[in-house]
Formats: sequence, C-alpha cells, structure tokens
Amino acid sequence: MNTSSASSSPSPSSSSSSAASPSSPAPTTAPAAPPDRDGRPPTGPPAGSAAAPPDRRLRAARLATFGFFGLNGFVMGMWIVHIPAIEHRTGVTHAVLGWLLLFLGGGAFAGMQLCGPLTDRFGSHRVVPAGGLLCSAALVLPGLAQGPWALAAALLVLGFGNGCLDVGMNTHAVHVESRYGRPVMSAFHAVFSVGGVLAALVGARTLSWGWSAPVTLSCIAALGVAVTLVTTTGLLRPRPDGPAPDGGPANQSLAEDTNGHGDAEVAPGGKSGKRRTPSRIWALAVLALALMLCEGVANDWSALHLRDVLDAPAATAALAYGAFATAMTVGRFATDRVVARIGPVRLVRYGTALAAAGLVATALSPWIPLALAGWTVFGIGLSGCIPQFFSAAGHADAGASGANVSRVAGLGYLGVLAGPAVIGPLTQVIPLNLTFFLPVALCALAACTAGVVRAR
Repeated sequence: MNTSSASSSPSPSSSSSSAASPSSPAPTTAPAAPPDRDGRPPTGPPAGSAAAPPDRRLRAARLATFGFFGLNGFVMGMWIVHIPAIEHRTGVTHAVLGWLLLFLGGGAFAGMQLCGPLTDRFGSHRVVPAGGLLCSAALVLPGLAQGPWALAAALLVLGFGNGCLDVGMNTHAVHVESRYGRPVMSAFHAVFSVGGVLAALVGARTLSWGWSAPVTLSCIAALGVAVTLVTTTGLLRPRPDGPAPDGGPANQSLAEDTNGHGDAEVAPGGKSGKRRTPSRIWALAVLALALMLCEGVANDWSALHLRDVLDAPAATAALAYGAFATAMTVGRFATDRVVARIGPVRLVRYGTALAAAGLVATALSPWIPLALAGWTVFGIGLSGCIPQFFSAAGHADAGASGANVSRVAGLGYLGVLAGPAVIGPLTQVIPLNLTFFLPVALCALAACTAGVVRAR
C-alpha cells in the first residue's frame, strides 16, 4: 500500500481547512507504553487509536516464514535420516563421521556470522531465499560424496546454507512478530520441528521403497528449490516510499517496530555503521548455548539412557527421544499464548525450572515409565525458552537485528554440538544418568538469569 504519495500531495479541501484554522494543534501520537515488569512488550496500537487486524500482506509474510522454518527442518531432517546410508556409501567409520560432522557445524557457524550483518544491510527478504536455495541445493552433495574428503566438503556447504537460512528466517520472524504486535516466534520454531518429523516419515518411506540416498536427496533438493521460489513471494519487502519492514535499507532507513521505535543510526549511503555487540546480546547468546546444549543432550543421549541405564528394549528406548521431541513441538505451539499472558521472563524462569525438575526425575528414576515422563516434562519445559532468546535479540536493536540474531544462533548451535562432546567423556568417570545434572545446573542458571529476556 503506497500511502506517501497521498500524504505528500494534499487535496485542496485539506489545504483550505488547514489555512482556516492555523492555530489548530497538530495531531500527536501517544507514546508507546514501556515493557512491564515481566518483560511483556507493549502490544497493540497506541492509546486513542483503533486496533487494526493484520492485513493480507502481513498474513502472507507469516505464512511464508512458516514455510521457510518448515523447509529448514525438513531439509536437515532428510540429511539426518540418510546418515547411515551415506556413512555406508562413503566407507567412513563412526569415529571419522563424528569428526566430519564438525564441518557441518563449522559451516553453519560461518554462515550465521556472515549472514547476520548481510541481513541488516540488504534485508531478510533477500537473505532468506538465498539461504533457502543454497541449503536445498546443497542437500544433493552428501548423497553424491564417495569418500571422506568429499563428504567433508559437502557438509561444509550444507552447513553454510543452513546457517544462512537460519539467521535470515529468524530475523524475518522477528520483524513479522514486531508488526503483529504479539508473540508469534515460538510457533515458527514449532513448525521447524514439524518439518523434522515429516522428514523422518518421508525418509523412512523412501528407504522402504529402496530409493538410494542420491536419488532421494536430489528429489528433496529440487522440491526445496521450488518451495523457496514460491514462498519467497510472501516475504516482507521494503516499500520504495517508506522504511523497510524487514531490516533492509529503503531510502536510507532501517526497520522500525510497530511502535515506531528502534531507529538505527545510519551511515552515509544507507549502510549501518559498525556496532559493538551489547553485553545483553552476549548474555542471551550464552543462555542459548546453555539451553541448546540441554536440547542436544536429549537428542543424543535420551534413548541411550533408557537402553544402558534402565535396560529397556531398543524399541522402548527409542520412545525417549520421541517423547521429548513431541513435547517440544506441542509446547512451542502453545508458547506464544503463554508468553502473551505471563511474559517472556516468567516463561523462561518457570520453563527452565520445570525442565530441571523433569530431568532430575529422569536421572534418578529406576522405572522406565517415570523416565519417559521425565523426558516429556523436560521437553515441555525447554520448548518455549529458546525462541525467547531469538526474539529478545532481534528486538533489541532494529538496525542490527540480523547481527544480534546471528550471535545468539551461532553460540546456540555450538551448544547443540557440544552436548555429545561434553557428556561422552563424563560417562568415563560417572554413570550416564548422573551426567544429566550438568544440564540441570544449566537450566537452573537460566532460571536465575531469566530477566535478560525482558524487553528494554
């Protein structure tokens, strides 16, 4: 909607009206309310104005963001499903594969740190489709690799594309949430989880049909490229006559949030000046690392815990991760409503306390049903916390939202990778179930420092 042309060329009636009453005071906009003590940002329009429902363009942007989160989860899930087949094709051992996975993590971290500033400079509406195309196309490469070095290069490229898409879509989600004026971030992360579940189902089906990894991954890559091209049309784009809604430049302006705050200092030529990362962003990043390490522990050790500590059959042990992942997904779909009611500070505080209680029950339980219940509670508690770190980082500075999100995402991703690396050596010293008190301590740390997510 182009509104500036109408405002810049007033009608004769409006001109005569203004001339007839020169002393009439200019209309003023009520200042936005500050965040409350629980970290809830001011939502809705300023006082005295009518609430407007999201327009078609904003709803399309939300659907497009859902699409990219789902695509990211689906693409990376398809890689995970085919790890055994690719390991067999390349002839690498478990130990070598463990080292090769570092290339995936390193590529993702590099992509996140590079694309954060690029998102602030050029806008998430450009970075998101670029990341989607690269991540989708790169999925072909691991399936074609025939040796360890080729697989290392393939994982580096796939990780880089994943990192670019991750930062771009989370930054775009921040801008969509800002324009909605209410929490919507957690639902995006829930759809990412749904994408991973869908990948597991599709991958299991194609493997049962006897499809090879190169064939399946090539088909999924083509599908991902097509989805990216179609979904891109719904992303928020800057108007030529107004500020960019997605963090990119438009008429040398950077994005504003729905209350008109967050203007960034802009260098000549429309480029944002070099900024120091605030200590609050680093605090959010460290907490993201801590809680994503907890998530990584559940991903990699939950099934082994039931099998090795409680002597559960393999089929029953697999239910541990299923219970955790399902709880995470369902919890994230419910989180936005909870945040709107109690605020992000209380959600992180109570959520991490609940997660710690669930994991303590799991660690000390001698019974399989109680351990499964503990993993479920652990997932519910963690589910809504991590999206709050992304949201808080993105809203901290509208002109540097991409860079801030990249810091949180980058350290958080390192936490996921660190989970297996930290717990593994500890099992040489203490029983596996007792190593879970490390993530319990990290949850307690997050509960004590939850105030960092409060809107400023």
